[in-house]
Amino acid sequence: MQVLKTPGVYVQEIATLPPSVAEVSTAIPAFIGRTETGTSAARITSLLEYQALFGTVPEARYTATLEAPAAGLPEELTLERTDADSGTTLFYHLSHYFTNGGGPCWIVPIGGDGTLKAQFLAGLARVEQEDEPTLILFPEAAGELAIADYGELAQAALAQCNKLKDRFVVLDVPGGDVAAFRNAIGTQYLSYGAAYHPYVDTTINWMTDDSSVTVERVAPGGVTSFTRTLPDGGNGILASYSGLVTDKPKIRLDAGTAGDDASFTLEGLTLRVANAAGKTGTQLAAAFAAFRTANPDSPFQVATDGDGSAVPGASGANGLALNAQVAAPAVLASLKTSETALYNRVRDALGRLRVTLPPSSAMAGIYAAVDRDRGVWKAPANVSVSGVIGASSRMTDEAQEDLNVDPTAGKSINVIRDFTGRGTMVWGARTLAGNDNEWRYVSVRRLFINIEESAKKASAFAVFEPNDATLWLKVQGMIGSYLYGLWERGALAGSKPEQAYYVNVGLGKTMTAQDILEGRLIIEIGIAAVRPAEFVVLRFMHLLQQS
Repeated sequence: MQVLKTPGVYVQEIATLPPSVAEVSTAIPAFIGRTETGTSAARITSLLEYQALFGTVPEARYTATLEAPAAGLPEELTLERTDADSGTTLFYHLSHYFTNGGGPCWIVPIGGDGTLKAQFLAGLARVEQEDEPTLILFPEAAGELAIADYGELAQAALAQCNKLKDRFVVLDVPGGDVAAFRNAIGTQYLSYGAAYHPYVDTTINWMTDDSSVTVERVAPGGVTSFTRTLPDGGNGILASYSGLVTDKPKIRLDAGTAGDDASFTLEGLTLRVANAAGKTGTQLAAAFAAFRTANPDSPFQVATDGDGSAVPGASGANGLALNAQVAAPAVLASLKTSETALYNRVRDALGRLRVTLPPSSAMAGIYAAVDRDRGVWKAPANVSVSGVIGASSRMTDEAQEDLNVDPTAGKSINVIRDFTGRGTMVWGARTLAGNDNEWRYVSVRRLFINIEESAKKASAFAVFEPNDATLWLKVQGMIGSYLYGLWERGALAGSKPEQAYYVNVGLGKTMTAQDILEGRLIIEIGIAAVRPAEFVVLRFMHLLQQS
């Protein structure tokens, strides 16, 4: 109480209302992975911010092969990825995250010395230093780490969630190997994580530039031509061969007898010329014409080169190799104006190549969207996945049974499924502790995380306050008011507030005299969380005719 010493009028404001609980954010993911640029962790709110701070991804390099057709048919176009995968795909994951409703998030770049696993673990340690993130993701690790290393990283993330009790891990099943994944993640703190399967084929295109695409032309079935001019100075013969690019055709000129007629025989991939001594190119071409008449299917051809006056000479027992004639590849950018139709055809084919991603980044976006639209207590399931063509593998009810309910270890795997007329849906809402009656569902665990963290931060004012009935009433009123608001919004079960929650605090209720002497303020909170209707059972029966 203020001590009054000077005569006058004094104003005293008396606090009659308890403090309030400010609800913390529920879906702020931290993405750990390799970025094109940047080394410092940062909070972003859009894909444009990500590009400004961390770049995009290296351009994907392709070879477009045009196979010469049979008469009257168009050229067949095939595309082959030619660059080594850099692993820097985080840009694609962020794109999918924002497409599915994601909002603010943290980016934690990795790199530097050590193995890739060590870099991811170091990135996870950096996330621990930040208070805001409520979700942990490392989507690149699913395709880059061995399953044992991925399991070790997942266990470390689950342990961090249990330690801080303010975050949740969204995991993928690397390579779709469910058995190996379940073996790798251990048995500790499973209620703090959820896993999703299978991968999804997205609508995202690989980033390519015209200068990173090479266009090559080959003959049908990989057939190409080989030629050789003999003698090297010309005016003799031009020997050619048509066959596979892997063939090694030769021509062998045996000296023989100068006066005898030249003759040709085919020995495997070697065209042998007997009695070539002293024969001009014109004479050898005429002799080959007779051979060709008798052997019309021969892959070899011999024609006069120049005026045909020169004598090719002998080649020796091993023969002379013909040289493959491969058209020089062209860069796609050079065809934009010279061959516009071909350029557009290649660009269209590139536009049809889609990125396949593990589903965790899309699920983080769905968590954020469901939390924003319905609340953290709504299970993030029976929700469409945006920006996808479909799941990478089809799933049936029978196939999902053992994923959703694991009788051996209880490690449930949530499924992404395609449904006719409905699209690609999230069809599972369980944590990895799928057999735990308390923490079976993702929404229940995340609701408790949200309430615990909000109440914890709001109760900070009570530290070092006098531990008496006045403080107890303030704390009880503050938390009770917050839980009443949640009950009104549908987060808690019960037709009456007293059925939905309780808040107890006080001497003889939650504390003993010894607790107060030792400076402990103990608040006991009970919450009846709503749980999702995972199995909807419709029971039908016949009624007997009444009249």
